[in-house]
Amino acid sequence: MNFRDNAVVLFATGCYVGKIPAAPGTFGSLIGVLGCFLLSKTHLSIAVLVTVLFIILAIRIAAEAEKILKKKDPGCIVIDEIAGMIIVLLGLPVNWTTAAAGFIFFRLLDILKPFPIRRLERQLSGGLGVVMDDVAAGIMANVALRLALFLKDMI
Repeated sequence: MNFRDNAVVLFATGCYVGKIPAAPGTFGSLIGVLGCFLLSKTHLSIAVLVTVLFIILAIRIAAEAEKILKKKDPGCIVIDEIAGMIIVLLGLPVNWTTAAAGFIFFRLLDILKPFPIRRLERQLSGGLGVVMDDVAAGIMANVALRLALFLKDMI
């Protein structure tokens, strides 16, 4: 592989975290939690802009990584989990409690893939297919976490 291909694989695998033999998506999601803490220090409009740009970049990187690795949606690509996890805490208070709850919601949704997540994964191809199911899981986890926080405040 040339320098460009190595750089694509480096980013697609979350600095090679995706090469961990067991549960690479879980470890990739943990990198996303770190991103959440960083973005929580910025204004919401900046966080949204950075998240959208990251998703666009993730789609391109995932598409290139699939070509380089010659495999459709290989488990070592975790940039999609990073993007999805960042969405989970977008616009919410970020602390260890919300991060842990959001992480659990996201991983459950990413693994179980309820409607429409599985449909997105099957109908979209390339980098778009790799990333958008995790974006959907992130959105659903964000809504679930908001509901949980609302119910907690009511009690």
